[in-house]
Amino acid sequence: MSDSFNALVARKDHSYSCDYETLTLDDLDAGDVTVSVDYSTLNFKDGLAITGAAPIAQRHPLVLGIDYSGTVIDSQHADFSAGDRVVMNGYGASEYLHGGYAQRARVSGDLLVKLPDSISNAQAMAIGTAGYTAMLSVMALQSNGPAPGDGPILVTGAAGGVGSVAISLLAGLGYEVVASTGRMSEAEFLDSLGAADIVDRAVLSERGKPLQKEQWAGVVDCVGSHTLANAIAQTRYDGVVTACGLAQGADLPATVMPFILRSVRLQGVDSVQAPMARRLIAWNRLAKELDMDKLEALSFDLPFSEVLSRAPDILAGKVRGRAVVDLAR
Repeated sequence: MSDSFNALVARKDHSYSCDYETLTLDDLDAGDVTVSVDYSTLNFKDGLAITGAAPIAQRHPLVLGIDYSGTVIDSQHADFSAGDRVVMNGYGASEYLHGGYAQRARVSGDLLVKLPDSISNAQAMAIGTAGYTAMLSVMALQSNGPAPGDGPILVTGAAGGVGSVAISLLAGLGYEVVASTGRMSEAEFLDSLGAADIVDRAVLSERGKPLQKEQWAGVVDCVGSHTLANAIAQTRYDGVVTACGLAQGADLPATVMPFILRSVRLQGVDSVQAPMARRLIAWNRLAKELDMDKLEALSFDLPFSEVLSRAPDILAGKVRGRAVVDLAR
């Protein structure tokens, strides 16, 4: 094991800063499992943390990166041994726990998921927090209805990490998926994932009427604000809307009308503190239901050395699909 390793660290003295540093294991949190980190990802939340656009990091200095995959190199935890392949999502990583933008991580084994044999470490981060959140959204949608054949499912933020995986999962399950995106140039890409139709996000992103024409049997929303409000207003009777993101904004300028006149249900989806039992179901379903060929098509490799410079791009909506961060590069 190397005595030192590279990490992307946020600091706040007189002002907020983020840069690459050389650390040792002594700089990491206490924990009963040490992981050699192979891959991480670049998510919208990572972009906020790196740029300081939102106060994601709650302590300083802090290794950023909300998720990672790797191999256990030392363990005092009963459920893990050296050589086990693991994934870490949420649980405060990049907020108050050191995260995945480092070549080593140390954490409580209670926060780790052992990867299914059919998912490689690289694929785990091609899925990442975004893909895992997409599966949680699909699970929430299915637990309340609708079933395939009940009508179209709208996916907003469709070209992003959560949206693109959600489209692939839903299409694979037999749902008719309509993708909403501001990047109509990505139509061919979204079609390849299984989208049956594509709508311009401009149709949804401005203030609309509190009750609109019924269109969607269900919605997976990654955007929030007016987009979510309009999606709710357009959802059919007894439809379900899941909400997991705020790319447009954290506000919800809606009324109760769709809920009390159409029995629409709004289901929040949290990936950070989701209980372990739900996480295990999600990862096992991803191993069985996610088309790995499509996963390869919607992901790309990003050297660790470029994460800092690419962070503003993901906030500006310029990153398509899943950015897999290779910690060795």
